[in-house]
Parts: sequence; structure tokens; C-alpha cells
Amino acid sequence: MTKNTLRRGAAVAVVVASLTALVAGLSGPATAETEAKLQWGTCPPESGVFPQVGCATLQVPLDYAKPDGQQITLTVSGVGGLSSPHFLLVNPGGPGAPGLGTEQMVSAMLPEKVAEQYAVFSFDPRGVGASTPVDCGDVSKLVTHPALPYRPANAHQEAQRVAQAKKVAAQCGSKAKDLLPYITTENAARDIDRIRIALGKDKIDFLGYSYGSKLGATYATMFPEHTGRMILDSVVDPLVSTYETAYEQDPALEQRTQELFAWMAAHSSEYHLGTTPKAVETAWQQIRADLAKRPAGGRAGASELDDLLASSVYTQDSWPSLAEAIVAYRNGDPSGVLSATDQLATQAVDTGQLAYNCMDPGWPRDWSRWRQDTELADHLTPRFAWLNTWYGAPCAFWPVAPVKQVRIGSPKVPPILLLQGRYDAATPVIGARRMRAVLPGSRLLIDNGGNHASYLFTKNPCIDDKAEKYLLTGELPADAGH
Repeated sequence: MTKNTLRRGAAVAVVVASLTALVAGLSGPATAETEAKLQWGTCPPESGVFPQVGCATLQVPLDYAKPDGQQITLTVSGVGGLSSPHFLLVNPGGPGAPGLGTEQMVSAMLPEKVAEQYAVFSFDPRGVGASTPVDCGDVSKLVTHPALPYRPANAHQEAQRVAQAKKVAAQCGSKAKDLLPYITTENAARDIDRIRIALGKDKIDFLGYSYGSKLGATYATMFPEHTGRMILDSVVDPLVSTYETAYEQDPALEQRTQELFAWMAAHSSEYHLGTTPKAVETAWQQIRADLAKRPAGGRAGASELDDLLASSVYTQDSWPSLAEAIVAYRNGDPSGVLSATDQLATQAVDTGQLAYNCMDPGWPRDWSRWRQDTELADHLTPRFAWLNTWYGAPCAFWPVAPVKQVRIGSPKVPPILLLQGRYDAATPVIGARRMRAVLPGSRLLIDNGGNHASYLFTKNPCIDDKAEKYLLTGELPADAGH
């Protein structure tokens, strides 16, 4: 590989996020500014990305108030040609989800005409993966398996869960306190602008999924003059705190669960879980009760099944595998349930996500407020209210003070394209409508699906043609579907 030239090679067949596509390596001459900033080479082995992707590192300030002070590392990945007219930067959400490799998935999905115009880039955000990560140590040891019930039966069970949340927060404070105050969406947006500069572009085009919609909208608010064509897929509510978002999610998760049970009932000849949604729910609750008494493999109990349900309602694509695992368990084979719950156990405490979320000032620091709000939500959504609360509970005890968030939206923000599923449980549709309201001139396309972060170039006739035209011409469609 020659200096500062990303790998050129024949297109190869790869499978990314269940999509098989041809992905070409980055190539072509770099600009003078890129030459000074980014030295392209192979990606970190632990990133798991394919060799056709090039990676580079970039030094940015830990604290942008002290630009010449301590620097941290961002790792950027890319696929396409450095001479492409447009550079599309992608963020997969999270918050705190690693980005390396996401550009491959997106590049593979782009229509041919769009792919000819765009090189695609991503990055591990600050505090994550290959970009000076937040290291809280092994927090998995702080969580019991099988897990304690999400909905506490008594004060003792609640106190045990609170103690776990305090331990996670304290361990992060002990091991990463110097980094934690600077893991914010505002700083991540400033990092994006440093990446733009390093790539030698006056404007950066952006695609953000889920939390990536908040990051993109924050960038557009802070740097409107450098914001190019921007698509936000599955949109975060810009008008409520991260704490309040969980309570928006609870009823959406429950609605999606009822749709899952209806789907299982419609496939009763295959799964035999019941011919009506009510019958399927009865069967589900019996399986849950059995796991509560006798955890599968000694580690997959009722709470692990709740985790599996919550993760499965994000996308309908996972419903067949969930149903197969449940049926196999009823027939005496717990391997599918164990495999799925073991995988989720590795994500039980996402310290990268906590690092971003807990800096939002909306999180109460008084546990009695959490209890009161969750008990109210529990009356309407007993399946998910406490589950969502415990996911974020370490924020009640976070070791560093929160920071003021950027207020998204201004007349200077260029028009943005928003994509949303009407029944998305992770980012309910109300958030997309509110984002549309605070971003003047933007457009909102609502699809009648419920999958999360999957509306761009996934053979969706309501969206694909309009999004392709926007990326090629900058021309936004009319609002649709709301």
C-alpha cells in the first residue's frame, strides 16, 4: 500500500448485516489537507472489518475548551474513492456504538448511481472501541446470572438492583473519571467537524441511525455552514431528556410486543404457540414462569427472557429465530434460548452508552424520583417499565456532573431528510415529528413498518426513490405518511 492511498482492489463479495454485496476498496489521490491529516492503512484487527476498508487515526482535543491541551485518538474507516464528489459519514447510533465497518454496510446498500458519487466513511466515536475508549474494567462481574427480577417484588430486590447500579457507576468513576466529563454528544459533533476538515471537505454529508439522528442534528445545529446532505433514520425525540425517552419507549415496546404475539398466532401451524394473540401471550407467560423457577442452563431465567423479548421487538427480522428458540425450549432443547441470552449478556452493561447518556442533565440524581416515575409507568406497561429503568439506573449515581445539551434546531440549519417507522418501538414516531418541527424546511417520510433503523435502501418503495434523488441532487421530497 502506498502512503496515504486507501486500498485499491477488485470488488469482493461480503456479507454485512445479512446483505451480500460488492464492496470496493478506497482508492485515488488525496487532497493536500487529507495528506496532512490522515494516513490511511489497515484497520485494527479487533475491529472485525473486511480488508477492503481503510482506516486512519486523527488526534482531537479531549476538551475543546483547551484545543492545545490533552489529545485523544479517533479512528476513522472508509470505503470508496477519495476523489469522489461526495463523502458520506455514517453513525450507527447507540449512543456509543462502534462505527468501524458501518461504511461497508451502507456502501453495499447504495444504488449504483449513488455509489458512483459517494465514498462512505464511519468512525468509532470518542470513548468507544478504537477511539480512546472509556474503560470501566470488567463490569460484567457486577451483574448476576440469572439476573434479578426487573420488576422488584419487594424492597430488598430493589435495593439489590440499586446496589448493582451504584457499583457500575463507581467502577467507571474509579477507572475512567478523567475521560467521562468529555464523552458528550456536543464533543462528538465537534469531532465530526474535525473529521470533515481532515477529509478536506467544505461540507460533509451525513447518515445517522437512531441516536445518530441526535448526533447529526446536533452537528447541523452547531455547524450549519458545513452540513451537506443529511439523512436521519429512526429519529430521536429532540425535545425530551434521555431519561424521559425511556418512558416514551415503554408503550411503544408493549404495542410492538402485541404485534409479535399476533404474528406468532398467524403462524400457529409452524410454531404451535396459540392461534390467537391472547393464547400466544398465555404460552409466553408460562414459559417465563418456568424459567423463573428453573433457569435454563442455570443462567437464563425470566429476566433474560425479558431481555430477549425487548431486543426482538426492534426488528421483525428477528421474530422467526425467537419463535424457533421458544418452541425448541418447550420441546426440551434450551440451546437457542441460551445462545441468544448469552449473546445479550455480553451487552448487559454498555458502558459506552452510559458514558454518553449519563451526561444528559435530565437524569434525576434522587432515586425516589426514579421509583415514583417507574411505578406510574408500570401501571400501563408492566412488561417494560422497570426493565428500561434498570438499563439506565447507573446514571442516577454517575460520578461526574452532567453538562448542558445543545438545543437542536435553528433557522440556519439546512433542510434534512428524516425517515421513520410508524410503529418503531426504540424511537417512537412522536420523536420524528418533533424533530421535523424544530428543523425548518426538513422533510419527514413515515413508513407503516415497525423495524428500527432500517428504512434507507431496504427495498422500501415509499422511501428509496426519494432518498436516492435527494442524495444525487439535494432535492428533498414532500412530507409523506404523517
